[in-house]
Amino acid sequence: MTDNRNIILAIVLSMVVLFGWQFFVAKPQLDRAQQAQELAAQQAQQDAALATPTTTSDGAVVPAATGAPTYTDRATAIAATQRIQINTADLEGSINLTGARLDDLELKLYRETVDPESPIITLLTPAGVAHAYYIEEGWIPANSANVAVPDNNSVWTLDGANSTLTEATPVTLKFDNGAGLVFRRTFAVDAHYLFTVTQSVENTGAGDVALFPYARVVRHDTPKVQNFFIQHEGPTGVLGSNNLVTRKYSDMQKDQMIDLPATSGWLGFTDKYWATAVLAKPGAPLNARFSWSNPTGTRDVYQSSYVETTPIVVAAGATVTNESYIFAGAKEEAVLSAYQQQYGFDRIDLMIDWGWFHFLTWPMFKLLTFLNGIIGNFGLAILAVTIIIKAIFFPLASRSYASMAAMRRVQPEMKSIQERFKEDRPAQQQAMMELYRKEKINPLSGCWPILIQIPVFFSLYTVIFISLEMRHAPFFGWIQDLAAPDPTNIFTLFGLIPWDPTMAPFIGSFLHLGVWPVIMGITMWVQMKLNPPPPDPTQAMIFNWMPVIFTFMLGTFPAGLVIYWAWNNTLSVTQQWFIMKRHGAEVNLFGNIIDSFKRKPKPAETTKS
Repeated sequence: MTDNRNIILAIVLSMVVLFGWQFFVAKPQLDRAQQAQELAAQQAQQDAALATPTTTSDGAVVPAATGAPTYTDRATAIAATQRIQINTADLEGSINLTGARLDDLELKLYRETVDPESPIITLLTPAGVAHAYYIEEGWIPANSANVAVPDNNSVWTLDGANSTLTEATPVTLKFDNGAGLVFRRTFAVDAHYLFTVTQSVENTGAGDVALFPYARVVRHDTPKVQNFFIQHEGPTGVLGSNNLVTRKYSDMQKDQMIDLPATSGWLGFTDKYWATAVLAKPGAPLNARFSWSNPTGTRDVYQSSYVETTPIVVAAGATVTNESYIFAGAKEEAVLSAYQQQYGFDRIDLMIDWGWFHFLTWPMFKLLTFLNGIIGNFGLAILAVTIIIKAIFFPLASRSYASMAAMRRVQPEMKSIQERFKEDRPAQQQAMMELYRKEKINPLSGCWPILIQIPVFFSLYTVIFISLEMRHAPFFGWIQDLAAPDPTNIFTLFGLIPWDPTMAPFIGSFLHLGVWPVIMGITMWVQMKLNPPPPDPTQAMIFNWMPVIFTFMLGTFPAGLVIYWAWNNTLSVTQQWFIMKRHGAEVNLFGNIIDSFKRKPKPAETTKS
């Protein structure tokens, strides 16, 4: 039958995609992540100097930083230098007076695990330890002039009485080059994650001085990323006519340097939930660069940097200023949108990777957050979204299930046609088509509810996976993080057996099977039992195994998505039963379930008279 063949083909293709993704994408990604983690541990004993300086339009070069001392841990590195403390509602950390560098920052509102006593998230780390991650700004002499400007080794002093950076109290640092130039750098921070950096240069000498402002984010070692196709992690930025520019860490190791001249905008690094960026004043022209180096052969150094292309001339006896910004924090959608509106930053909301289907994922996110604001639980918001979607598509589903009810009524005639034209497939298909036209049946109508569910499923999956708001969002019972897989596992008898089945070779990724994936599989199986078994044995076998396959496949998916699918299946069963009963079709759900457990008669027994 044509409809059987189409359905079987669609199911087989779906299985090929799912299995192919698991074995050829997910597993290699996990292996690469483990290798990167091992390499980072080996590199923790060493450090290297920054390289790959940024060049201005006239050939002036950002001076490369010299090597930093090596420290045993992050706390030791912080204690080794003088610092100005940072303390706001969302942030805590410090500014390093050596280099006037922002290299110590933690996010107060976010913790590493769902345990409220777990450490808060560390974002920035000083040079000299593994995974150093910091941000710095400065000046470059124009025309390669012999002007002494502060570098990463210059020790700044506090200028003023305020010694702690808060939302209400900016701090100013001062550096005198001893040759007629006095540099000041004022840091201000808002209630969230945006630093405003005002740099000034006072010229007490006899001649004019031309300088270019620059800024860069530096990251040592290759961070562990998930590399899922639905979300970018790595160097990123929005740079004028270049629009959104993204690069993987592996791409940077191949390209080594990517220059994007005569642009405007911002650039930095994005992780799954956190990001850093240096942002010039909106509209300021700049040369942007993404670069990678490994000067000692032991440590990768990644940079996202820019140099403003318009030099600032400091006349003798004058003082000039330049204002720029630093973003360092959590990718909260509301905060990023507010920055875009308030400061005019070019598409800073693209730090959140909504993907190619932005038109679906962003509205889905807004709807979920709106419902969460009313209900107070993201899990319940997911259930509510499912009901809303079912209501919107009810007319289409009604027509689809009505057509399925009509197909149920003509089952005897279909079986008769199959028997009459058993040896003549073309004639059988033609007779089936005549029956469909006569009864006004669309044999593919049953696919519409599934086709509708696919884009909704994908957009919801994307929202749950990428949005910070879903991180550590609890549901009820044992589900304390909707963005993580169900933590239970039936293969350990829910923790009673002390072993990790996911470490088993080849099949380990399929051996994480929690309670909610099992519930989802049961609801999917019940939904399929709403209809009698297909007459074609091959099709019947595939439909029987589909719930089992999907149960194992979704075992490692976010719990929020599995809960959605289980709830959607439950609503679909209710909806289909109601519509088909209304159209006069016999719905023997419980009979079909019971029949599936009965012992099938042997072929020889079926031929007895």
